[in-house]
Parts: sequence; C-alpha cells; structure tokens
Amino acid sequence: MDPVIVVGAGPVGLALALALARHEVPTVVLDEGSGLCPEGPRSVVLGADSTAFLTRIGYSRAVSDSALWDSFTIWRRRQEVLRIDLTDSPTFHLPQHRLQRGLRDALTGTPLVRLVPLNRVVELEQDRDGVSVRTHGTQDGSSTWWRGSHLVGCDGARSTVRKLLKIRFPGRPAVDRNAIATVRVDLPFDGARLHREPPWRGDREATARPLPDGVWRLDWRLPPGRPAPTEQVDPHATWPGIVTGDTLLTRVTSTLTGWCGELPRHELLAAADHTAQQRLAARFRSGRCFLAGDAAHLHGALGMQNLADGLRDADNLAWRLALAWHLHSGGPQPGGSLLDGYEAERRGAVGARLRAVDQSMPLLRPLRGWQQTRRSLLVGGFRKHAPLLADGQLGTGRFGGAPAYPAAPSGVPGRVPVQRGARGVTSLSELLPATAPGVLVPDLPVLAADGTPDHLHARLGATFLLLLVAPGTAVWSAEHWLGAGLMPRLAEVAAALPVPAEVLVTEEYPGAGPHTVLLIRPDGHLVGVTQGAAAEDLLALADRARGGPAPITGPPEPEPEPEAAPEPAAQQVEPTA
Repeated sequence: MDPVIVVGAGPVGLALALALARHEVPTVVLDEGSGLCPEGPRSVVLGADSTAFLTRIGYSRAVSDSALWDSFTIWRRRQEVLRIDLTDSPTFHLPQHRLQRGLRDALTGTPLVRLVPLNRVVELEQDRDGVSVRTHGTQDGSSTWWRGSHLVGCDGARSTVRKLLKIRFPGRPAVDRNAIATVRVDLPFDGARLHREPPWRGDREATARPLPDGVWRLDWRLPPGRPAPTEQVDPHATWPGIVTGDTLLTRVTSTLTGWCGELPRHELLAAADHTAQQRLAARFRSGRCFLAGDAAHLHGALGMQNLADGLRDADNLAWRLALAWHLHSGGPQPGGSLLDGYEAERRGAVGARLRAVDQSMPLLRPLRGWQQTRRSLLVGGFRKHAPLLADGQLGTGRFGGAPAYPAAPSGVPGRVPVQRGARGVTSLSELLPATAPGVLVPDLPVLAADGTPDHLHARLGATFLLLLVAPGTAVWSAEHWLGAGLMPRLAEVAAALPVPAEVLVTEEYPGAGPHTVLLIRPDGHLVGVTQGAAAEDLLALADRARGGPAPITGPPEPEPEPEAAPEPAAQQVEPTA
C-alpha cells in the first residue's frame, strides 16, 4: 500500500503526519523549504483540546514550551472593563517556531514518516487507485515522481496543491491589519491584556500576551491599507515581513511607557506587519486529494487562531484516512461518506466562524467620536460586546472554541440557534449536552480494561473508544469487575465492530446514567450512546462512523436558526500574506 503524501512541512502538515503514524500509516512529507524554523513574532493560542492533540502525537513539550495565562483583561482608556479568570480553563500561548521545532523533533523517532525538503510540487495526477506527484528539486533541479494512496495539501495560503486541483479560494483579502512585535520586558500585570483606546496618543487598540522566558507579544491594530513608507520589508531580515523604522519604535516605547509609567528596560526581538484575510476554499476534497490548514481556510481577525483550526483539520482527517488506508487491503470497506465527512464537518465549522466574524465586526471595530456614540445608542456600549473580543483572543466561544459536529439528515453538520452566555456567543460544544452526537467529550478519569488508570483524552488518537459508565469501579480492584457485569459482553462487541475499538470504564459521565455505553471517535467526538452492551445498536453506530448507512440515534436535534449571513463574497484575489 502506498503512503499518504503530505505537501507542506509546517505545523499542520507535521501534525497530520505524526497523527497518521499513530494510526500506523506511513507518510511522505514534501516541502519546498529547507526545514529551518527561524524565530519570529508569530505565535499561537491553544485550548485544552489542541494541546492534548499535540501531546498525544508526540510533542511532549507542548505545555512546557507554552506560557499559561492566569487571566485575561480588557481595558478601555483608564478603566478595566472585563476580567476573566483562567485558573480553571487553561489557555496556552507558545511561539510558532517552537511548535514547529517540537513537531520536527517528534518526527525523528517516527520511522513511518519520511521528510523530503527542498522539493516543490509542480504536477499532480490522480486515478482510482492513488495519486502521483512530480516535484522539482529547488537546489539540484532534479525531477522526481512520487506515488501515494492519498494526498493532503498543507502548503499554506498560496497552496500549490489547491491551484493544481483548480479549487477556488474566495473571500476578503484584508479584514484586519496589525503590527506585531515580540519584546523581552517585565510588565506590571499578570496574564494577557487588550487595551481599547489607550491613554497614549496614536493607537486605537493594543494587546499584550505573555510568552515563555519573559517575552511578550504586542499587537497594535492598524488602519486598513498598505504599510507606511517607514514600515517597509527589510530584505536582509531573518523574519519575512519584519517592520522597520521609527513608527514601530514609537509604538513600542509609547505602549510600554503607558503601561509601566516610565519606559522599562526592554529588548525588541522581532516584528512584522500582518494582514488578516478571511477565505474559505470552495472544497476541502477533490477525489483522493484534500486541503487542510491555511490551504483550506484563512481567518485571523479579532485575534482568532487559524492555526488552531488547522490542527483540528489534522485531527479530524487523520483517523478517516487511516481507516480508509487500512481497510483498503482487506476487510469491510468504508462507505463513501467517511472521507466526505471531513469536508462536511471541517468546512462547516470554519464557515460558521467566518459568519460569526462577519456578524460581529461591525460591533467591535474601534470607532471615534460621534460614530462610537451612534453605535453605542443603536447596539449597546463597548462593555456589552467586550466578551466577544475575549473569545477571539482566547480561542473560545464561536470564535475559537472546540467545535461540535451534530449530524443532520443530509449528512452535514446541523445548525443550532445562536445563544449568548456570560462571555458572549456560546460555542456549539458549550451549548449541546455532553451526550449529544458530535460533541467533543470531556476529559475524565478512566480505567483501561486491564485496570490501568488514565485520562480519557490521553487514550484518543489510536482507535475508537467504548466508554462504559460504571459507578463503583474505582473503589474495587480490577479483578472484581473485569470479568463481571457488562465487561465480558462489551469486550466481545468491541472485537466484532467494523472499526478498531478499545473498552474503557469511568465512574460517571455528564448526563449519562449507570451502564451507559458511549462510542467515541479517535478525535474525541461522540458518535452515539446506547444503554448497556447493545450489540446491534453499537454495530449500527460504528457502521455509520465508517461511512455506512445506519442512522445515529441521540437527543432530538435543536430547531434550526434563522438564515445566517452568507459566507464571504467570492473574490478571485490571491493571498498577499
């Protein structure tokens, strides 16, 4: 069986290759770059689900390489408007170059992944049995053909794979624009801060987010348009797009002085001028070829994390490709909706984020004078909408929270009414009960079938999970319950499923009574729930998960919301950043 070809050795491509290796699927990673990861101002904010995904695919330093925020505050002028305590909901912030280096280090101990740098994809062909790719050596000029079972384009916003597949990439080329700098400095507050209309002159909005080793990432929202003459690209900089000139230095010194009362000792490490685009590929799949990460979608307005959604692409696609790859050589063949489900779920989830941004941007753009007064009178003041800004910066709510994939009759993610919680628009995972099909399951203490204690999210990624709710199992020794009750029958059912499955036991699960059995996908999303070891029901759920026709049974679907705003209008303008 031919390996899976991954084009692009950025964080999403490397994460996908490592996730496939966990499923014992070989990959070839083609990248036109040298593989070096220069330091720069880019960083990523990760929630607990993305951090757990990185940890289980081999990036064991995901937590230690990150700064853990204690709080997030929003200020307007000289007044604190909102404070969010993050003690019980950890938010991890790490430099993107550390993430990429950590993933590359994880590859060194993975013989199933072959990394091929300095090779640019120039031609792509696919047939019923696989995909053929021709690369051009960027140093020696060699031409090489590669053969794979499937191909995934993780090659960024200017994706060659997307262009060769002739997939449109409509959207808006400039939604938000920021100057970014990383500075080593000691600031007089803990956690992250967003400051709207700060008391110093010249800036409408400034943000400070802590990174490891005493470094802070500073962002300033800029008016739309091209870089000013004093902010041109330095061709000799090690970080592409680095900002130079007096304008940046003025921003750094005025911002630090405004927050500290006087200019503290500081070291400017890197800077850039970043324009956030909003784009969504017309398709995420074309035959045996797929798009993921920046090649499939772009969003970054309001502090949103496109890379976090790219990692969710990898998590969602890996188990599907692995199931199709292993079943290709024998056994029950997967249904057609197995691989189609990737586009339905991930494109639907990202599309919902883009619609949420379109609906919220008019409420959140910084305005001055009578325009701000008029907006406050019509739709409410800044304090009312501040939680939306927090969702974008923290990767929570509809702007960045872990998605849910409720199955609609058409086989695509269903919609639920938009509801607002204490922190703004509620995400789908927060809205649906923990027993609803498609939700991301909570991380709970579990016992393996041999009595080994663990946590649920640590067992994800390799197989499906059959989770039995059995109160009292933590009290008794494993030998007392391993061969009693539902356990023997459940082990037989797990062996008979058309997908690989592991049996786990937990004391309790939100909304589920004793003897409830939950079937969980390798990416942590719930397939469905049965009462007891109901073999026919569990077989039907597993068959549906692998693309079969059996319906998923679960809680009634919520009423559909009113017609949502359309996706960003199509513009055939290629990405500029």
